[in-house]
Amino acid sequence: MNTMVEDGVQQGQFEVANPYYPWPARIVKVTVESEIRDTRTYELEWLGREHAACFKHHPGQFAELSILGFGEAPISITSSPTQPNLQFCIKRMGVVTTAIHHRKVGDIIGVRGPYGNCFPVEEMEGKNILFVAGGIGLAPLRSVINYLLDPSNRDRYRNITILYGARTPGDLLFKYELKSWTERPDVEYYETVDRTVGDYSGRVGFVPALLKELAPSPVETIALTCGPPIMIKFVMQELMRLGFHPEQMITTLENRMKCGIGKCGRCNIGTPICLH
Repeated sequence: MNTMVEDGVQQGQFEVANPYYPWPARIVKVTVESEIRDTRTYELEWLGREHAACFKHHPGQFAELSILGFGEAPISITSSPTQPNLQFCIKRMGVVTTAIHHRKVGDIIGVRGPYGNCFPVEEMEGKNILFVAGGIGLAPLRSVINYLLDPSNRDRYRNITILYGARTPGDLLFKYELKSWTERPDVEYYETVDRTVGDYSGRVGFVPALLKELAPSPVETIALTCGPPIMIKFVMQELMRLGFHPEQMITTLENRMKCGIGKCGRCNIGTPICLH
């Protein structure tokens, strides 16, 4: 039985309109981001062209990744919609993420979604954009950063500033991309680590302290932040001290992340943290 979707794409044995159904995708690339934290980025391509045509995500959304026999887990989509393949940055934490880490190029993973709210990229047009990320919190922000930096979108936004921190230099993700952001004349990139290791010669300190030191202006500026809950708390407090209003600050609430349609709620990992 064929199922017709909005784009007019027909899918044979798979019900592409069914939000509970995981679609098969093949791993085409695995990048080790951090040996210390056992974090890797998986690049996936759809097995069917109809899936690629139907899966339309926006910056900031997530998908449920599944391995048969192990279950599924909600993972942020770290790639921009302007990129051809999906990318997920995954830290090995539990049963499902460990099962994914045992997969290699050519293996199949189930993907359903996209789910969740997205960053309001249209409302952000014409504004200065400030990103404040900590650790693996850069993964969901990377989606919108690369969306804004894409040549088809860059002229819609003004100054782009990125503040990124991690525990150690080895915990910094997407090092290949951090270098390109540093070299771009239209991006201000600042980096810090909690403690230095080896010959690292960059800043040492916490992200909120870096934000306080730089003191970005709140005028015509939207701030996006993601990272450990305690970091988000102090970053938002510092932003308010700098004069940012609540409507100028956007953060994620991943401790309340579910499948997006209330399938069972089992992937909820905690309770909300008070940010005030």
